[in-house]
This record gives sequence, structure tokens and C-alpha cells, in this order.
Amino acid sequence: MSARFVAAIDHGTTSTRCILLAPDGTPAAIAQREQTMYYPRPGWVELDMEQVWRRTQECIHEALNTAGATAADVAGIGIANERESVVLWDRHTGRPVARSITWQDTRTAGEVDALAADGGIHRFQRTTGLPISTYSSALKLRWLLDEEPSRRAAAERGDLLFGTPDTWLLWNLTGGPDGGVHATDPTNASRTLLMNLHTLEWDDDLLDVMAIPRALLPQIRSSSEVYGAAAGDLAGVPIAGILGDQPASLFGHTCFDRGDVKNTYGTGAFLLFTLGTEPRISEHGLITTVAWKLGDADAVYALEGSVAMAGALVQWLRDNLGLIDAAPEVETLARSVQDAGGVVFVPAFSGLFAPYWRDDARGVIVGLTRFANKGHIARAALEATAYQTYDLVEAMLADTGLQQLGELRADGGMTKNELLMQLQSDVLGSPVAAPSMAEITATGAAYAAGLATGFWAGLDELRANYTIARRWAPEMHADERTRRVADWRRGVDRTLGLAAPEQVARSASM
Repeated sequence: MSARFVAAIDHGTTSTRCILLAPDGTPAAIAQREQTMYYPRPGWVELDMEQVWRRTQECIHEALNTAGATAADVAGIGIANERESVVLWDRHTGRPVARSITWQDTRTAGEVDALAADGGIHRFQRTTGLPISTYSSALKLRWLLDEEPSRRAAAERGDLLFGTPDTWLLWNLTGGPDGGVHATDPTNASRTLLMNLHTLEWDDDLLDVMAIPRALLPQIRSSSEVYGAAAGDLAGVPIAGILGDQPASLFGHTCFDRGDVKNTYGTGAFLLFTLGTEPRISEHGLITTVAWKLGDADAVYALEGSVAMAGALVQWLRDNLGLIDAAPEVETLARSVQDAGGVVFVPAFSGLFAPYWRDDARGVIVGLTRFANKGHIARAALEATAYQTYDLVEAMLADTGLQQLGELRADGGMTKNELLMQLQSDVLGSPVAAPSMAEITATGAAYAAGLATGFWAGLDELRANYTIARRWAPEMHADERTRRVADWRRGVDRTLGLAAPEQVARSASM
């Protein structure tokens, strides 16, 4: 085999990177660029996707230079991306008609309430695996179409294209207006509230309800196949893998078997449980999603729970409160106290995601006394991530009938925080393990592309690449765990209803 690497393009909320992986799964080169996030109004979170495309090209160029590689050295390209963000662009000029509305954006809260008024938030869950929420893409897309009347007419003529970020990157990588491939995979399509989870096709009834023209939509293909050849620095290299970021992480962790679980600790936190080839609709507030579909094989499904504020809460302590100067300092500050001193921090800044799905929740810090100091607040912030993950695990156990979680595989920037990882193991009462490869999301995307192009022979070869760098074992007594979880749940109760329905609707429409 002449190719030495597989390339992964990993588009995240705050940055985009390109990584070249060797056959043993280790990175030969990593290039990363931050991208500007925009907050034009309360609850609005946007990205400039033209900037993202420029950053992507810069990362590709840098990674190739770092590795001393050319396109001939690359067997394939995989794409990983944050899934629910919406990109709407002109197929002729290749320019977005507006900034991307990201997964964190809550401007459609009023539309969510209106849609859920007939049948509740679980109205479409049997079809899509999803509750109705601001999280999914469909209502964001409809908002963009309705914001400017000419857009809907252009969409119905076929002059506009919609995609999640993977589709935007694939289209540009394969030529953009000059023959770009307009496609996505089921892991991304399943997060739109427009795809039938069982057929893996766009659902006509959902398109009618959401008022989305079919002409806008990309073709749904598998997660691991050749979609087209790249242009630019990687000219001629097949783009052969697409996975949403969290399924890519699950795949990168080689969580191929039913019952395997991983959690990504990034801007948010995302817990996935591999189900196998039969979808299971959650009865406890979780999402059922497509984990991957390899070529012609049956799709594999997962249960998923999402936390909006994990690493973002540490950023908030730094940027909004000034408690720390740099994110890593939060661990030192949290270790300055023995425990949280009774302080509970529930960061429901834009509502609570799984398993609660409460748009009317808002953040609270409770249990304050004159004894509390900034160390207690920092420790309570770290505990918030651990307890939110605990809530998701409890829901997964209830849905699957399992009594106890096995080993939790963890990735993301927050795994560097030893205190948080120990807290997580203590709260769960289960071991937590972090892999040697930090860029596990990019690894999953590369694996999907490498399987499609023959760079890797099969799943067993990928399992052999996976090694654990660090493990944490639970040290907390069960009675102490029960007491602290009860304190957390009381804190959660106090967040509910803080934003009255009219306030949620007003902030969404500002």
C-alpha cells in the first residue's frame, strides 16, 4: 500500500482540525484553528461557515506540511462534525445565506412549544428517536427559511442547499459550485427531526409538518463509503467517511458491542451506549440515534444523552466571573477545598437537556453560606459535570434493564482534569478509562474512511489499536454517593420553571 495516512477533518463547536493518522492509529500530524462564535442575542449561537471552510483548508495544508506528505500519501478522508448545526447556502455561488445556527442555539423555543402543543415533546419520537426541542435541526432550518421570504421560494426552486456541517464540508471539498457532492450520513441525518430512524430516509410526513422543501435536502448515504474525490491540497483523495462527532467518538473508542459506553467531556458532555442493530426508543428522556452504518451493512444504533454545559461551564468561570485566568486552573482552585461545602451548581443556562428536556430551567447555585468561597464554587462546577453524567447513566440503565454500568470510556479536554475524572468514577461507582489517543473523535472519522478504502481490514484491527492511558476507580462510600446525588437532585428541582413560558418565548424571538 503506497498511502501512509488517513486524514480526518474534525469540525467542532469552537475549532476545526485536520489530523493524519498512521496505520496503528497514532497521529502523524495535527493542525487546529479556532473559529469565531457569535452571540448576537440572548440564546443565539452562530458560526460563520465560510470562515470554517477557510480554517479547514488551512488545517489540511498545515497537516500535510507537518507530516511531509502529499495527496498521494493519503488513502482517504473522514469527516467528523457537531451534528445539529444548520447551514443554508446558495448552490450557485457557494455562499451561505446566513450564519450557521449551532446546536446550542435556543431561538426556536417558541416554535418547539407550538409544535409540542399537539402530542407533547415526544410526538415524533417513535419515528425519529428524538424529542421536540431546540436541539434538533429542523426548526432552525425553518426559521432560516421564514426569516427572509425570498429564501423559501429559492429553496423550493432548488437554488438553496441545506446541510449539517459535514454536508457543507463535503460539498466544498468535492468542488463546491463546480460539482460538489451534496450528501450526508445517517448519524447526522438522524439528528434533524426529519429522518425516519427505521428506514434511514427523509420522512414525507415530517417534511410536511416542518414545512421543509425536499429539494433542499442532501442524499443520505452510509457512514463509510466513497462519496467523491477531493479537490485542492488533497486533490484526488477519496472522501470516504462521515460520522457525527459523538458517533465518531464511540467508533474511535471501538465501542462496537452492545453495552459499550463512552462519554465525551468537551464544551458539553455526550454519553452514548451502543445498542446494536435494533433501535430502542427511550422511555427515560434519552435520544435514540444512529451510531454508524458501514457500507451495505445494517445500521448500528445508540442511546444518547447530552449535557449542554461541561467544559463551557469552566469557560464561564474564567470569562464571566474571572475566578480563574486559564481553564486548567479550575482543578487547582477546586482542590483548595476538601469538598463543595454544601454548594450545588446546576448550569441550566439554556435549559436542561437529557433526561429532563426543560427549556424553562435556568442555572442556579444553591447551598451558599458565609463559609463558601470561590474554591467551593469551582468544585461544585466540576461536580456538576459528574452529576449530569450520572443522571444520563441512570436513564440508560433504566432503558436497558442493566443493573450497573461497566467501564466508562472517556475522552475530551476535561479528561486531563484528574479531580473531575475521580469525581466521575466516585459518583458512578464504576471505573472510568481514558485512551492513549486524545483525538478520539477524529480517530473514529478516520477509521470509517480507512475501512471504506481498505487502509484497515476490519474492526478487529481497529480494536488492536486501542490502548488505555489512565484509569480511575471509585473510592466514595455508597452512602456518601447517595447523599450527594440527593443534594444534586434538589438543586435540579430549583432550576425548573425559573424561566416562565412567556420569558422563554420572548428571548427566543428577540
